[in-house]
Amino acid sequence: MAINRDEVLYVARLARLALSDEEIHRLGAQLNAILEAVGKVSELDLADVEPTAHPLDLVNVWTDDEPRESLPVEDALANAPDREAGFFRVPPA
Repeated sequence: MAINRDEVLYVARLARLALSDEEIHRLGAQLNAILEAVGKVSELDLADVEPTAHPLDLVNVWTDDEPRESLPVEDALANAPDREAGFFRVPPA
């Protein structure tokens, strides 16, 4: 499936791009190359391949949370521009 000039102009208009004739020609060729590459996937026999969201079997890669001492209130409020009774004071909404 080849993309024609009108379709390139349509996509450019949606993206709010002002393209020169040279850019229209180049973008059309690039989009056609992308569609050709993606089209090769349809030639593969994928009947036995399960749908995946990620190609690697990764699980949560973060370390476990370990309980530890909290930041002292004075340190947490050290740079607060305004505080009241051990809390940040913010203007009313």
